[in-house]
Amino acid sequence: MNSNNNMKYWFPVIVWIGIIFWMSTAMFTAQNTSSIVEPILRFLFPSRSHREIEHLHFVIRKLAHLTEYFISGLLLFRAFRSGSDERHAGRWVLYSFIVLVLLASSDEYHQSFVGGRSASIVDVGIDAIGGIAALAISTLKRWFKQNA
Repeated sequence: MNSNNNMKYWFPVIVWIGIIFWMSTAMFTAQNTSSIVEPILRFLFPSRSHREIEHLHFVIRKLAHLTEYFISGLLLFRAFRSGSDERHAGRWVLYSFIVLVLLASSDEYHQSFVGGRSASIVDVGIDAIGGIAALAISTLKRWFKQNA
């Protein structure tokens, strides 16, 4: 496989990892995102209490974790596959999962040094669930495509 072909698969992964680490900066603290998200939630749900709006904001932030790592899982599976027509995707899933967990752990570790952010093993778990969902969908899609 040539280097241009490798870049085709790995460049999106590298860019996405950069985006994840950018979103781990102080710019995306709960306090900063609340100034954008909470007014939107108040507009959409005017009868909700302040506490309910804060809870919805919290849920949205956790769903963002899930989504970030769902996308990571899709991109990693694609990169490890690199266009291969192999029938068994087990090693692509394993390699992708290992990178996902390392990425989620390093992201949380990074956040421990950022003012207004904190590291959380729960967030690593949420990230892993998002990645696992993507890997399951990628594997099932591939299986159905091969067995159709």
